[in-house]
Amino acid sequence: PRGRRFGGGGGMRARGLWALLAALRAGWCLLPQAGYLHPDEFFQSPEVMAGDILNLQVYYPWEFLSSSPCRTIVFPLMTSGVTYWVIKSLQQLDICSSCINSYTLLVSPRLLFTVFSFILDYSVYRLAPFWEVDPWKALVLLAGSYVTLVFYTRTFTNTLEGLLFALLMVLVSSRKSDGSLVGPTSSPLIGIVTTAGFFNRPTFLAFALMPLLYWAGLIVDSQKSIKTVINHFSKLVLCACFTAIVFVTADTFYFTSMDLENLYSIKKSSLFDVISQLNEKMIVTPFNFLSYNLNPHNLALHGSHPRVTHFTVNGIMLFGVLHILAIGAGIKTLKEYIHQLIRVRSFCHGSSGLSVHSEGSPTLLLFYFVPLAFLSLFSHQEPRFLIPLILPLVLFSTSQNRAVKWRHVITIFNVFGALLFGCLHQGGLIPCLCHLEQLMHSPESSNHPRHYTLLFAHTYMPPRSLLNIRKRDTHIEVIDMAGSKEEILCQTVEQQANNFTCNDCHVFVIIPGTVRATITKCGVSFKNETLIFPHLSMEDPPQIPFLFSGNWRSQLGLYILQVDRDQ
Repeated sequence: PRGRRFGGGGGMRARGLWALLAALRAGWCLLPQAGYLHPDEFFQSPEVMAGDILNLQVYYPWEFLSSSPCRTIVFPLMTSGVTYWVIKSLQQLDICSSCINSYTLLVSPRLLFTVFSFILDYSVYRLAPFWEVDPWKALVLLAGSYVTLVFYTRTFTNTLEGLLFALLMVLVSSRKSDGSLVGPTSSPLIGIVTTAGFFNRPTFLAFALMPLLYWAGLIVDSQKSIKTVINHFSKLVLCACFTAIVFVTADTFYFTSMDLENLYSIKKSSLFDVISQLNEKMIVTPFNFLSYNLNPHNLALHGSHPRVTHFTVNGIMLFGVLHILAIGAGIKTLKEYIHQLIRVRSFCHGSSGLSVHSEGSPTLLLFYFVPLAFLSLFSHQEPRFLIPLILPLVLFSTSQNRAVKWRHVITIFNVFGALLFGCLHQGGLIPCLCHLEQLMHSPESSNHPRHYTLLFAHTYMPPRSLLNIRKRDTHIEVIDMAGSKEEILCQTVEQQANNFTCNDCHVFVIIPGTVRATITKCGVSFKNETLIFPHLSMEDPPQIPFLFSGNWRSQLGLYILQVDRDQ
Protein backbone atom coordinates (compact mmCIF):
# COMPACT_ATOMS: atom_id res chain seq x y z
CA PRO A 1 0.00 0.00 0.00
CA ARG A 2 1.04 3.56 -0.54
CA GLY A 3 2.14 5.35 2.64
CA ARG A 4 -0.56 7.93 3.33
CA ARG A 5 0.31 10.98 5.42
CA PHE A 6 -2.10 12.39 7.94
CA GLY A 7 -1.54 16.11 7.94
CA GLY A 8 -2.85 17.06 11.37
CA GLY A 9 -2.27 13.66 12.96
CA GLY A 10 -5.06 12.99 15.37
CA GLY A 11 -5.21 16.68 16.25
CA MET A 12 -3.60 18.58 19.10
CA ARG A 13 -5.88 16.88 21.60
CA ALA A 14 -4.58 13.43 20.69
CA ARG A 15 -0.97 14.63 20.81
CA GLY A 16 -1.47 16.22 24.20
CA LEU A 17 -3.16 13.09 25.55
CA TRP A 18 -0.30 10.92 24.31
CA ALA A 19 2.25 13.25 25.95
CA LEU A 20 0.32 13.03 29.23
CA LEU A 21 0.20 9.22 29.08
CA ALA A 22 3.91 9.07 28.21
CA ALA A 23 4.69 11.23 31.26
CA LEU A 24 2.51 8.92 33.37
CA ARG A 25 4.49 5.92 32.12
CA ALA A 26 7.81 7.47 33.15
CA GLY A 27 6.54 9.00 36.39
CA TRP A 28 4.85 5.83 37.60
CA CYS A 29 8.08 3.94 37.00
CA LEU A 30 9.97 6.37 39.25
CA LEU A 31 7.25 6.40 41.93
CA PRO A 32 7.71 3.28 41.76
CA GLN A 33 5.01 0.74 40.86
CA ALA A 34 4.42 -1.58 43.81
CA GLY A 35 2.63 -4.39 41.97
CA TYR A 36 4.57 -7.63 41.55
CA LEU A 37 3.46 -9.31 38.31
CA HIS A 38 5.53 -12.49 38.21
CA PRO A 39 8.85 -13.70 39.70
CA ASP A 40 10.40 -13.75 36.22
CA GLU A 41 10.48 -9.95 36.16
CA PHE A 42 13.25 -10.21 38.76
CA PHE A 43 14.77 -13.65 38.35
CA GLN A 44 15.43 -13.49 34.59
CA SER A 45 17.61 -10.37 34.75
CA PRO A 46 17.98 -8.02 37.78
CA GLU A 47 18.49 -10.73 40.40
CA VAL A 48 21.21 -12.45 38.37
CA MET A 49 23.03 -9.21 37.55
CA ALA A 50 22.86 -7.99 41.16
CA GLY A 51 24.78 -11.10 42.17
CA ASP A 52 27.31 -10.93 39.35
CA ILE A 53 28.01 -7.18 39.23
CA LEU A 54 27.13 -5.86 42.69
CA ASN A 55 28.21 -8.99 44.56
CA LEU A 56 24.93 -9.20 46.48
CA GLN A 57 23.29 -12.25 47.95
CA VAL A 58 20.76 -13.42 45.38
CA TYR A 59 18.88 -16.52 44.31
CA TYR A 60 20.10 -17.83 40.95
CA PRO A 61 17.26 -19.50 39.02
CA TRP A 62 17.98 -22.86 37.46
CA GLU A 63 18.04 -21.37 33.91
CA PHE A 64 21.23 -19.46 34.78
CA LEU A 65 23.12 -22.32 36.39
CA SER A 66 26.06 -23.80 34.48
CA SER A 67 24.45 -27.23 34.77
CA SER A 68 21.29 -26.12 32.90
CA PRO A 69 21.92 -22.94 30.85
CA CYS A 70 18.62 -22.07 29.17
CA ARG A 71 18.75 -18.25 29.08
CA THR A 72 21.19 -16.03 27.23
CA ILE A 73 23.22 -13.72 29.40
CA VAL A 74 23.59 -11.05 26.69
CA PHE A 75 20.33 -9.19 27.29
CA PRO A 76 20.58 -9.22 31.12
CA LEU A 77 24.08 -7.77 30.77
CA MET A 78 22.90 -5.12 28.30
CA THR A 79 19.97 -4.03 30.46
CA SER A 80 20.09 -4.66 34.22
CA GLY A 81 23.83 -5.25 34.04
CA VAL A 82 24.49 -1.81 32.55
CA THR A 83 22.30 0.01 35.06
CA TYR A 84 23.88 -1.80 38.01
CA TRP A 85 27.37 -1.09 36.66
CA VAL A 86 26.48 2.61 36.46
CA ILE A 87 25.24 2.89 40.05
CA LYS A 88 28.21 0.83 41.24
CA SER A 89 30.60 3.18 39.44
CA LEU A 90 28.86 6.25 40.87
CA GLN A 91 29.27 4.88 44.38
CA GLN A 92 32.92 3.90 43.86
CA LEU A 93 33.70 7.39 42.54
CA ASP A 94 32.01 8.91 45.65
CA ILE A 95 29.62 10.80 43.40
CA CYS A 96 26.80 9.13 45.30
CA SER A 97 27.70 7.69 48.70
CA SER A 98 24.68 5.39 48.95
CA CYS A 99 23.70 4.79 45.33
CA ILE A 100 23.11 1.10 45.93
CA ASN A 101 19.88 0.70 47.88
CA SER A 102 16.55 -1.02 47.47
CA TYR A 103 15.08 1.90 45.48
CA THR A 104 17.87 2.12 42.89
CA LEU A 105 18.09 -1.67 42.65
CA LEU A 106 14.39 -1.77 41.80
CA VAL A 107 13.97 1.35 39.68
CA SER A 108 17.16 1.62 37.62
CA PRO A 109 16.53 -1.49 35.44
CA ARG A 110 12.84 -0.61 35.16
CA LEU A 111 13.69 2.93 34.08
CA LEU A 112 15.87 1.60 31.26
CA PHE A 113 13.05 -0.69 30.13
CA THR A 114 10.64 2.25 30.31
CA VAL A 115 12.91 4.24 28.00
CA PHE A 116 13.09 1.24 25.67
CA SER A 117 9.28 0.98 25.74
CA PHE A 118 9.09 4.11 23.59
CA ILE A 119 10.39 1.95 20.74
CA LEU A 120 6.77 0.78 20.63
CA ASP A 121 5.57 4.35 20.22
CA TYR A 122 8.14 5.01 17.51
CA SER A 123 7.10 1.83 15.71
CA VAL A 124 3.42 2.77 15.80
CA TYR A 125 4.21 6.24 14.45
CA ARG A 126 6.26 4.74 11.62
CA LEU A 127 3.81 1.95 10.79
CA ALA A 128 0.56 3.89 11.03
CA PRO A 129 0.76 5.62 7.62
CA PHE A 130 1.86 2.36 6.00
CA TRP A 131 -1.29 0.62 7.23
CA GLU A 132 -3.42 3.73 6.62
CA VAL A 133 -4.02 4.44 10.30
CA ASP A 134 -4.10 7.80 12.09
CA PRO A 135 -0.76 7.73 13.97
CA TRP A 136 -1.84 9.87 16.93
CA LYS A 137 -5.03 7.94 17.57
CA ALA A 138 -2.99 4.73 17.47
CA LEU A 139 -0.41 6.23 19.84
CA VAL A 140 -3.10 7.22 22.35
CA LEU A 141 -4.56 3.71 22.22
CA LEU A 142 -1.09 2.22 22.76
CA ALA A 143 0.03 4.58 25.52
CA GLY A 144 -3.30 4.27 27.36
CA SER A 145 -3.16 0.48 27.50
CA TYR A 146 -2.29 -0.88 30.91
CA VAL A 147 -0.12 -3.45 29.12
CA THR A 148 2.15 -0.59 28.03
CA LEU A 149 1.99 1.19 31.40
CA VAL A 150 2.68 -1.90 33.50
CA PHE A 151 4.14 -4.81 31.52
CA TYR A 152 6.39 -2.79 29.21
CA THR A 153 8.02 -0.99 32.16
CA ARG A 154 9.05 -4.28 33.79
CA THR A 155 12.18 -6.36 33.26
CA PHE A 156 10.57 -9.27 31.42
CA THR A 157 12.13 -11.11 28.50
CA ASN A 158 8.62 -10.84 27.04
CA THR A 159 9.05 -7.06 27.05
CA LEU A 160 12.22 -7.33 24.98
CA GLU A 161 10.45 -9.82 22.73
CA GLY A 162 7.70 -7.25 22.10
CA LEU A 163 10.21 -4.49 21.31
CA LEU A 164 12.14 -6.69 18.87
CA PHE A 165 8.85 -7.73 17.24
CA ALA A 166 7.98 -4.04 16.82
CA LEU A 167 11.35 -3.33 15.20
CA LEU A 168 10.90 -6.30 12.89
CA MET A 169 7.49 -5.02 11.79
CA VAL A 170 9.02 -1.62 11.03
CA LEU A 171 11.80 -3.20 8.99
CA VAL A 172 9.51 -5.37 6.87
CA SER A 173 6.97 -2.58 6.35
CA SER A 174 9.37 0.16 5.28
CA ARG A 175 8.40 1.51 1.88
CA LYS A 176 8.64 4.70 -0.13
CA SER A 177 5.61 6.85 -0.84
CA ASP A 178 5.30 5.31 -4.31
CA GLY A 179 4.92 1.85 -2.79
CA SER A 180 8.41 0.54 -3.66
CA LEU A 181 10.83 -0.94 -1.15
CA VAL A 182 13.24 1.45 0.58
CA GLY A 183 16.23 -0.69 -0.38
CA PRO A 184 18.20 -3.79 0.48
CA THR A 185 19.69 -2.29 3.65
CA SER A 186 16.91 -3.80 5.78
CA SER A 187 17.98 -7.38 5.01
CA PRO A 188 20.99 -7.44 7.40
CA LEU A 189 18.97 -5.72 10.15
CA ILE A 190 16.13 -8.21 9.77
CA GLY A 191 18.64 -11.05 10.20
CA ILE A 192 20.14 -9.45 13.32
CA VAL A 193 16.79 -8.67 14.96
CA THR A 194 15.35 -12.12 14.23
CA THR A 195 18.38 -13.93 15.66
CA ALA A 196 18.56 -11.67 18.71
CA GLY A 197 14.86 -12.29 19.35
CA PHE A 198 15.38 -16.04 19.04
CA PHE A 199 18.17 -16.01 21.64
CA ASN A 200 16.11 -13.80 23.95
CA ARG A 201 13.11 -16.14 23.73
CA PRO A 202 12.89 -18.95 21.16
CA THR A 203 9.14 -18.28 20.98
CA PHE A 204 10.11 -15.15 19.02
CA LEU A 205 10.01 -17.30 15.90
CA ALA A 206 6.23 -17.51 16.29
CA PHE A 207 6.03 -13.70 16.19
CA ALA A 208 8.61 -13.36 13.42
CA LEU A 209 7.02 -15.90 11.05
CA MET A 210 4.40 -13.63 9.44
CA PRO A 211 6.66 -10.54 9.15
CA LEU A 212 9.37 -12.68 7.52
CA LEU A 213 6.90 -14.28 5.11
CA TYR A 214 5.47 -10.85 4.31
CA TRP A 215 8.96 -9.45 3.69
CA ALA A 216 9.93 -12.44 1.54
CA GLY A 217 6.79 -11.98 -0.56
CA LEU A 218 7.58 -8.30 -1.09
CA ILE A 219 11.17 -9.11 -2.10
CA VAL A 220 10.12 -11.75 -4.61
CA ASP A 221 7.32 -9.60 -6.08
CA SER A 222 9.39 -6.42 -6.39
CA GLN A 223 12.60 -7.90 -7.82
CA LYS A 224 12.80 -9.07 -11.41
CA SER A 225 16.31 -10.48 -11.08
CA ILE A 226 16.81 -13.77 -9.25
CA LYS A 227 20.33 -12.62 -8.44
CA THR A 228 18.97 -9.64 -6.47
CA VAL A 229 16.57 -11.87 -4.56
CA ILE A 230 19.39 -14.24 -3.62
CA ASN A 231 21.49 -11.26 -2.56
CA HIS A 232 18.76 -10.12 -0.13
CA PHE A 233 18.42 -13.54 1.45
CA SER A 234 22.20 -14.07 1.59
CA LYS A 235 22.68 -10.86 3.57
CA LEU A 236 19.94 -11.89 5.97
CA VAL A 237 21.44 -15.35 6.54
CA LEU A 238 25.01 -14.08 6.94
CA CYS A 239 24.02 -11.43 9.51
CA ALA A 240 21.85 -13.96 11.34
CA CYS A 241 24.79 -16.39 11.56
CA PHE A 242 27.17 -13.67 12.75
CA THR A 243 24.70 -12.58 15.45
CA ALA A 244 24.25 -16.18 16.57
CA ILE A 245 28.03 -16.59 16.89
CA VAL A 246 28.19 -13.49 19.11
CA PHE A 247 25.45 -14.83 21.42
CA VAL A 248 26.89 -18.35 21.57
CA THR A 249 30.37 -17.00 22.35
CA ALA A 250 29.11 -14.70 25.11
CA ASP A 251 26.95 -17.42 26.69
CA THR A 252 29.75 -19.98 26.51
CA PHE A 253 32.21 -17.64 28.22
CA TYR A 254 29.68 -16.78 30.93
CA PHE A 255 28.45 -20.25 31.81
CA THR A 256 31.87 -21.90 31.66
CA SER A 257 33.37 -19.19 33.87
CA MET A 258 30.69 -19.79 36.51
CA ASP A 259 32.72 -22.76 37.64
CA LEU A 260 35.46 -21.05 39.67
CA GLU A 261 37.93 -23.90 39.27
CA ASN A 262 37.38 -23.87 35.53
CA LEU A 263 37.81 -20.09 35.49
CA TYR A 264 41.09 -20.42 37.38
CA SER A 265 42.36 -23.05 34.97
CA ILE A 266 41.40 -20.87 31.99
CA LYS A 267 43.38 -17.95 33.40
CA LYS A 268 46.45 -20.20 33.70
CA SER A 269 46.01 -21.67 30.23
CA SER A 270 47.20 -20.48 26.87
CA LEU A 271 44.85 -18.87 24.36
CA PHE A 272 44.80 -22.11 22.37
CA ASP A 273 43.76 -24.09 25.46
CA VAL A 274 41.02 -21.57 26.26
CA ILE A 275 39.58 -21.83 22.75
CA SER A 276 39.74 -25.63 22.94
CA GLN A 277 37.87 -25.68 26.25
CA LEU A 278 35.22 -23.31 24.95
CA ASN A 279 34.74 -25.40 21.81
CA GLU A 280 34.23 -28.49 23.94
CA LYS A 281 31.60 -26.67 26.02
CA MET A 282 29.83 -24.70 23.32
CA ILE A 283 26.54 -23.52 24.83
CA VAL A 284 23.52 -22.68 22.65
CA THR A 285 20.91 -21.55 25.16
CA PRO A 286 17.85 -21.51 22.82
CA PHE A 287 18.32 -25.20 22.02
CA ASN A 288 18.50 -26.01 25.73
CA PHE A 289 15.37 -23.90 26.25
CA LEU A 290 13.49 -25.74 23.51
CA SER A 291 14.69 -29.13 24.71
CA TYR A 292 13.31 -28.37 28.16
CA ASN A 293 10.02 -26.78 27.12
CA LEU A 294 9.13 -29.31 24.45
CA ASN A 295 8.93 -31.92 27.19
CA PRO A 296 5.28 -31.95 28.40
CA HIS A 297 6.36 -33.20 31.82
CA ASN A 298 8.60 -30.15 32.32
CA LEU A 299 5.85 -27.76 31.26
CA ALA A 300 3.45 -29.43 33.67
CA LEU A 301 5.79 -28.48 36.53
CA HIS A 302 5.12 -24.81 35.74
CA GLY A 303 1.37 -25.29 35.30
CA SER A 304 -0.76 -26.79 32.54
CA HIS A 305 -3.62 -24.91 30.92
CA PRO A 306 -6.23 -25.74 28.26
CA ARG A 307 -5.00 -24.99 24.75
CA VAL A 308 -7.69 -22.31 24.32
CA THR A 309 -6.54 -20.26 27.34
CA HIS A 310 -4.76 -17.65 25.23
CA PHE A 311 -7.81 -17.17 22.99
CA THR A 312 -10.52 -17.22 25.63
CA VAL A 313 -8.85 -15.84 28.77
CA ASN A 314 -5.41 -14.28 28.38
CA GLY A 315 -6.24 -12.21 25.29
CA ILE A 316 -9.26 -10.69 27.01
CA MET A 317 -7.34 -10.19 30.26
CA LEU A 318 -4.66 -8.17 28.48
CA PHE A 319 -6.50 -6.37 25.70
CA GLY A 320 -10.18 -6.51 26.65
CA VAL A 321 -12.62 -5.49 23.95
CA LEU A 322 -9.81 -5.08 21.39
CA HIS A 323 -9.20 -8.83 21.47
CA ILE A 324 -12.91 -9.51 21.03
CA LEU A 325 -13.11 -7.09 18.09
CA ALA A 326 -10.15 -8.85 16.45
CA ILE A 327 -11.80 -12.25 16.88
CA GLY A 328 -15.03 -10.95 15.38
CA ALA A 329 -13.20 -9.41 12.41
CA GLY A 330 -11.16 -12.58 11.96
CA ILE A 331 -14.28 -14.75 11.79
CA LYS A 332 -15.92 -12.33 9.35
CA THR A 333 -12.85 -12.26 7.09
CA LEU A 334 -12.54 -16.05 7.18
CA LYS A 335 -16.17 -16.42 6.10
CA GLU A 336 -15.61 -14.00 3.20
CA TYR A 337 -12.63 -15.96 1.94
CA ILE A 338 -14.48 -19.26 2.24
CA HIS A 339 -17.34 -17.81 0.19
CA GLN A 340 -14.84 -16.60 -2.42
CA LEU A 341 -13.33 -20.06 -2.68
CA ILE A 342 -16.74 -21.63 -3.14
CA ARG A 343 -17.66 -19.34 -6.01
CA VAL A 344 -16.70 -20.49 -9.47
CA ARG A 345 -15.60 -16.98 -10.46
CA SER A 346 -12.79 -16.98 -7.91
CA PHE A 347 -11.28 -20.03 -9.62
CA CYS A 348 -11.69 -18.55 -13.09
CA HIS A 349 -10.31 -15.09 -12.54
CA GLY A 350 -7.90 -15.91 -9.69
CA SER A 351 -7.76 -14.44 -6.23
CA SER A 352 -5.86 -11.29 -5.41
CA GLY A 353 -4.80 -12.77 -2.06
CA LEU A 354 -4.62 -10.84 1.15
CA SER A 355 -5.04 -7.13 0.60
CA VAL A 356 -4.28 -4.55 3.23
CA HIS A 357 -6.99 -2.34 1.78
CA SER A 358 -9.73 -4.93 2.18
CA GLU A 359 -12.13 -4.55 5.05
CA GLY A 360 -10.81 -6.21 8.16
CA SER A 361 -7.10 -5.74 7.28
CA PRO A 362 -6.41 -9.48 6.98
CA THR A 363 -2.62 -9.04 7.02
CA LEU A 364 -2.68 -7.32 10.42
CA LEU A 365 -5.04 -10.02 11.66
CA LEU A 366 -2.53 -12.64 10.56
CA PHE A 367 0.24 -10.76 12.39
CA TYR A 368 -1.96 -11.07 15.49
CA PHE A 369 -3.50 -14.52 15.23
CA VAL A 370 -0.66 -16.60 13.76
CA PRO A 371 1.63 -16.07 16.81
CA LEU A 372 -1.38 -16.54 19.06
CA ALA A 373 -2.12 -19.89 17.42
CA PHE A 374 1.48 -21.11 17.69
CA LEU A 375 1.74 -20.14 21.36
CA SER A 376 -1.53 -21.98 22.00
CA LEU A 377 0.13 -25.25 20.98
CA PHE A 378 1.97 -25.28 24.32
CA SER A 379 0.12 -26.32 27.47
CA HIS A 380 1.77 -23.66 29.66
CA GLN A 381 0.02 -20.38 28.83
CA GLU A 382 0.54 -17.15 30.78
CA PRO A 383 -0.90 -13.73 29.84
CA ARG A 384 2.52 -12.05 29.56
CA PHE A 385 3.42 -14.36 26.67
CA LEU A 386 1.00 -12.33 24.52
CA ILE A 387 2.17 -8.78 25.28
CA PRO A 388 4.16 -8.46 21.99
CA LEU A 389 0.84 -8.68 20.12
CA ILE A 390 -0.23 -5.23 21.32
CA LEU A 391 1.37 -3.58 18.27
CA PRO A 392 -0.59 -5.27 15.44
CA LEU A 393 -3.72 -5.18 17.60
CA VAL A 394 -3.47 -1.42 18.16
CA LEU A 395 -2.92 -0.80 14.44
CA PHE A 396 -5.86 -3.01 13.53
CA SER A 397 -8.16 -1.51 16.16
CA THR A 398 -7.38 2.05 15.09
CA SER A 399 -8.01 1.37 11.41
CA GLN A 400 -11.53 2.28 10.30
CA ASN A 401 -12.05 3.76 13.81
CA ARG A 402 -13.03 0.37 15.22
CA ALA A 403 -12.08 1.31 18.78
CA VAL A 404 -13.72 4.76 18.83
CA LYS A 405 -17.21 3.72 19.87
CA TRP A 406 -15.72 1.52 22.62
CA ARG A 407 -13.44 4.24 24.02
CA HIS A 408 -15.26 4.50 27.36
CA VAL A 409 -15.17 0.74 27.90
CA ILE A 410 -11.49 0.68 26.90
CA THR A 411 -10.66 3.50 29.34
CA ILE A 412 -12.41 1.83 32.29
CA PHE A 413 -10.80 -1.51 31.43
CA ASN A 414 -7.28 -0.03 31.34
CA VAL A 415 -7.73 1.95 34.56
CA PHE A 416 -8.89 -1.21 36.32
CA GLY A 417 -6.03 -3.25 34.84
CA ALA A 418 -3.43 -0.65 35.81
CA LEU A 419 -4.68 -0.51 39.42
CA LEU A 420 -4.97 -4.29 39.71
CA PHE A 421 -1.57 -5.24 38.29
CA GLY A 422 0.36 -2.03 38.92
CA CYS A 423 -0.71 -1.50 42.55
CA LEU A 424 -2.66 -4.38 44.10
CA HIS A 425 -1.30 -7.67 42.78
CA GLN A 426 1.27 -8.87 45.38
CA GLY A 427 1.64 -5.14 45.99
CA GLY A 428 2.94 -5.38 49.54
CA LEU A 429 5.98 -7.55 48.88
CA ILE A 430 8.24 -4.96 47.21
CA PRO A 431 7.52 -2.24 49.85
CA CYS A 432 8.08 -4.93 52.49
CA LEU A 433 11.55 -5.74 51.13
CA CYS A 434 12.39 -2.02 50.99
CA HIS A 435 11.23 -1.62 54.61
CA LEU A 436 13.32 -4.57 55.77
CA GLU A 437 16.35 -3.30 53.83
CA GLN A 438 16.14 0.05 55.64
CA LEU A 439 15.68 -1.73 58.98
CA MET A 440 18.70 -4.00 58.52
CA HIS A 441 20.91 -1.17 57.27
CA SER A 442 19.86 1.37 59.89
CA PRO A 443 22.63 3.00 61.96
CA GLU A 444 21.50 1.05 65.03
CA SER A 445 21.84 -2.29 63.22
CA SER A 446 25.18 -1.26 61.72
CA ASN A 447 26.67 -0.34 65.12
CA HIS A 448 25.36 -3.49 66.80
CA PRO A 449 25.33 -6.38 64.28
CA ARG A 450 22.33 -8.64 64.69
CA HIS A 451 21.23 -11.84 63.08
CA TYR A 452 18.05 -11.54 61.00
CA THR A 453 15.86 -14.38 59.83
CA LEU A 454 13.23 -13.39 57.26
CA LEU A 455 10.57 -16.02 56.68
CA PHE A 456 8.24 -15.45 53.72
CA ALA A 457 5.07 -17.52 53.42
CA HIS A 458 2.23 -17.46 50.85
CA THR A 459 3.89 -14.71 48.81
CA TYR A 460 5.65 -14.65 45.46
CA MET A 461 9.33 -15.51 45.60
CA PRO A 462 11.10 -12.53 47.26
CA PRO A 463 13.99 -11.10 45.19
CA ARG A 464 16.91 -11.16 47.64
CA SER A 465 18.73 -8.44 45.73
CA LEU A 466 16.33 -5.76 47.04
CA LEU A 467 17.52 -6.51 50.57
CA ASN A 468 20.98 -5.24 49.52
CA ILE A 469 22.92 -7.93 51.39
CA ARG A 470 26.58 -8.43 50.55
CA LYS A 471 27.69 -11.98 49.82
CA ARG A 472 30.18 -11.81 52.67
CA ASP A 473 27.41 -10.95 55.16
CA THR A 474 26.21 -14.12 56.88
CA HIS A 475 24.02 -12.55 59.56
CA ILE A 476 20.90 -12.41 57.35
CA GLU A 477 18.97 -15.51 56.36
CA VAL A 478 16.02 -15.61 53.95
CA ILE A 479 13.60 -18.53 54.08
CA ASP A 480 11.00 -18.81 51.33
CA MET A 481 8.15 -21.08 52.46
CA ALA A 482 6.09 -20.37 49.31
CA GLY A 483 2.60 -21.86 49.81
CA SER A 484 3.53 -24.29 52.58
CA LYS A 485 0.78 -26.00 54.56
CA GLU A 486 -0.09 -24.94 58.08
CA GLU A 487 1.79 -27.79 59.80
CA ILE A 488 5.06 -27.17 57.97
CA LEU A 489 4.78 -23.42 58.41
CA CYS A 490 4.18 -23.65 62.15
CA GLN A 491 6.97 -26.16 62.57
CA THR A 492 9.45 -23.83 60.86
CA VAL A 493 8.32 -20.77 62.83
CA GLU A 494 8.60 -22.67 66.13
CA GLN A 495 12.10 -23.84 65.24
CA GLN A 496 13.23 -20.30 64.56
CA ALA A 497 11.56 -18.97 67.72
CA ASN A 498 13.18 -21.63 69.91
CA ASN A 499 16.67 -21.30 68.43
CA PHE A 500 18.54 -20.51 71.64
CA THR A 501 21.97 -20.84 70.02
CA CYS A 502 21.55 -17.26 68.79
CA ASN A 503 21.35 -14.58 71.45
CA ASP A 504 20.68 -11.47 69.41
CA CYS A 505 18.45 -12.95 66.73
CA HIS A 506 15.48 -11.20 65.15
CA VAL A 507 12.93 -13.38 63.36
CA PHE A 508 10.37 -11.82 61.04
CA VAL A 509 7.46 -13.64 59.44
CA ILE A 510 6.02 -12.06 56.30
CA ILE A 511 2.54 -13.31 55.47
CA PRO A 512 -0.63 -12.01 53.75
CA GLY A 513 -3.53 -10.86 55.91
CA THR A 514 -5.78 -13.53 54.36
CA VAL A 515 -3.76 -16.24 56.11
CA ARG A 516 -2.96 -14.19 59.22
CA ALA A 517 -5.20 -16.44 61.32
CA THR A 518 -3.09 -19.46 60.39
CA ILE A 519 0.03 -18.12 62.04
CA THR A 520 -1.79 -17.47 65.32
CA LYS A 521 -2.29 -21.24 65.68
CA CYS A 522 1.45 -21.86 65.84
CA GLY A 523 1.71 -21.09 69.55
CA VAL A 524 4.24 -18.30 68.99
CA SER A 525 3.93 -14.72 70.25
CA PHE A 526 4.59 -11.74 68.02
CA LYS A 527 5.52 -8.13 68.55
CA ASN A 528 5.99 -5.08 66.35
CA GLU A 529 3.36 -5.98 63.80
CA THR A 530 3.59 -3.93 60.60
CA LEU A 531 0.80 -3.91 58.01
CA ILE A 532 1.69 -2.94 54.45
CA PHE A 533 -1.31 -1.92 52.34
CA PRO A 534 -2.38 -2.81 49.70
CA HIS A 535 -1.51 -6.42 48.92
CA LEU A 536 -3.73 -8.75 46.91
CA SER A 537 -2.84 -12.43 46.75
CA MET A 538 -4.77 -14.30 44.07
CA GLU A 539 -3.42 -17.57 45.46
CA ASP A 540 -5.00 -16.72 48.83
CA PRO A 541 -7.78 -14.30 47.83
CA PRO A 542 -9.72 -12.32 50.42
CA GLN A 543 -13.17 -13.49 51.38
CA ILE A 544 -15.83 -11.14 50.04
CA PRO A 545 -17.75 -10.75 53.37
CA PHE A 546 -14.53 -9.61 55.10
CA LEU A 547 -14.04 -6.85 52.51
CA PHE A 548 -17.22 -5.20 53.79
CA SER A 549 -16.25 -5.48 57.45
CA GLY A 550 -14.08 -3.30 59.62
CA ASN A 551 -11.21 -5.72 59.03
CA TRP A 552 -11.01 -5.14 55.27
CA ARG A 553 -7.55 -3.55 55.33
CA SER A 554 -6.17 -6.67 56.94
CA GLN A 555 -7.56 -8.79 54.10
CA LEU A 556 -5.83 -6.54 51.57
CA GLY A 557 -2.54 -6.19 53.41
CA LEU A 558 0.78 -7.91 54.02
CA TYR A 559 1.95 -8.44 57.60
CA ILE A 560 5.52 -8.19 58.88
CA LEU A 561 5.41 -10.02 62.21
CA GLN A 562 8.41 -10.01 64.54
CA VAL A 563 8.61 -13.13 66.69
CA ASP A 564 8.76 -12.36 70.40
CA ARG A 565 11.56 -14.74 71.37
CA ASP A 566 11.47 -13.53 74.98
CA GLN A 567 8.09 -15.21 75.36
